Amino acid sequence: MNQQDDACPCGSGLNLQQCCLPVIQSDRANSAEQLMRSRYTAFVLADEQYLLKTWHSSTRPEDFALGKASWLGLQVLESTSDTVSFEAAFHSGSKGMLLQEKSRFTLEEGHWRYIDGDCVVSPIQRNAPCFCGSGIKFKRCCGLKG
Repeated sequence: MNQQDDACPCGSGLNLQQCCLPVIQSDRANSAEQLMRSRYTAFVLADEQYLLKTWHSSTRPEDFALGKASWLGLQVLESTSDTVSFEAAFHSGSKGMLLQEKSRFTLEEGHWRYIDGDCVVSPIQRNAPCFCGSGIKFKRCCGLKG
């Protein structure tokens, strides 16, 4: 199975080819939420160029490098026309971590762009339900993969 047939990392339930890949390839998100989901997918795919391209010009860093996080899943909590609140779980080294962010977006020259976000990163508690939706405790599921 090639990567394009795999489930999209953004959690939409569609495969990558039907969901975020066309957005990443065309830079044509239809909404702030679609851009946020495609940016999460770009983190999973380690696509630094797309992440930089979709960052608003006023807040885009000049020097950006992806860390070595292994992304576990995304849950969109709330979405408005220009903000998206979400949680994203990841492994950093051997620790499971949870990023909670309220991101802000705007249209810039007809393209949705990420401006910034208010975020909190905290360890995933060992006895917390696993973020992947398995119904198993994190320590017995994705917590073993760290």
